Amino acid sequence: MPQEAKKIGVGFGIMLFRDGKILLGRRNKDAEKASSALHGEGTWTMPGGKLHFFETFEDGAKREVAEETGIKVKSIDFISITNNIVSDAHFVTLGFFCTDFDGEAEVLEPDEIEEWQWFPLNKLPTPIYKPSEEVIRNYLEKVIYRG
Repeated sequence: MPQEAKKIGVGFGIMLFRDGKILLGRRNKDAEKASSALHGEGTWTMPGGKLHFFETFEDGAKREVAEETGIKVKSIDFISITNNIVSDAHFVTLGFFCTDFDGEAEVLEPDEIEEWQWFPLNKLPTPIYKPSEEVIRNYLEKVIYRG
């Protein structure tokens, strides 16, 4: 029986920006609870997740923010695309930037994200989830794609 072809996933990293700070959540240290094919356990991450079938990029990004934080995104801008590859997974990550939103961050998926905090861009916590780190770097350097 032939081996099933592996599939590339499409995910989001949403950079919520308020008062010079971005929102990051601390992922669970338990790999199964952190629920990341890209192995992000114990790291700080932006709100984000995976694109659903028949969903626009913007709708998917807004949905993920609401599901994870309870924040309602009004408008959102695309800022970058990254190619995230590890030994057993491959994702294309779309980075978005948002300053137009309502609400305060709540921990709505406590098994996956333990807490949400706002951080100045020049004082980010470590370690940062690789896809989130790349979206932040692309934003700061005004790069859409880095090959």
